[in-house]
Amino acid sequence: MSDPQRTDAVPGRDLGVAIPAAGSGRRMGGVRKAHLEVLGEPLLLHAIRPFLEHPAVVSIVVALAPDEAVYPPKWLVELDDRVEVVQGGRTRAESVRAALRAFDPPPPFVAVHDAARPLVDRGILDRCLEVVRMGDAAVAGWPVVDTLKEVDEGGRVTGTPDRRRFWRAQTPQVFPFLDLLNAYDRADEAAMQATDDAGFAERFGVRVRMVEGGAWNLKVTHSEDVWIAEHLLRLRRRASEDGVGASPDRREGG
Repeated sequence: MSDPQRTDAVPGRDLGVAIPAAGSGRRMGGVRKAHLEVLGEPLLLHAIRPFLEHPAVVSIVVALAPDEAVYPPKWLVELDDRVEVVQGGRTRAESVRAALRAFDPPPPFVAVHDAARPLVDRGILDRCLEVVRMGDAAVAGWPVVDTLKEVDEGGRVTGTPDRRRFWRAQTPQVFPFLDLLNAYDRADEAAMQATDDAGFAERFGVRVRMVEGGAWNLKVTHSEDVWIAEHLLRLRRRASEDGVGASPDRREGG
């Protein structure tokens, strides 16, 4: 485990990336999502690549399932010197915690990113970094556009909250490194559960700000999502080759 008090930061190169990729793929019929092929490449590679291309990133720790971490895929081992593979856990939280403890030296800031989100771009990461370098944690997200209904256990509608107050949380989620490590350690001691990293950080007093992510920054969860991801990646590649904006990052009303 790294020493959490030690940092060897270079100005401008201050971000580590933790990628939990130990999921069982239960919703995908037992196929581990990280290794699904999307446009002929592993989904995990699509998730990692934008971080390798960002100048702020100094290290990336990928937490694989225990059986995979012993003999990780060759493409991952040979991908880049900044990439390290560690053994993940039974839950996402255990995998993130394992990744955090592997950073040596620990970076000033750390981004946690889903292995099943292949469409993050530099603009999203830059917006998160701007916030975290000012002292707050940053969560990429997108405003809810559907009308929300609160229902009881029988499915009866009990209320219609104002959707303007709600965002869908995405990743990356970026934190001062020691704040997130402390939150995870304290949550572990308290046997606390949360559905994302910000949930742990919020509980222990970390200020979290929502940052504009992208409507296209989807998480591949079901088989239909693979087709959508491939389509969006093709559009991005075509836009990049044509020298225009690579992501449809303008909100639409409705």
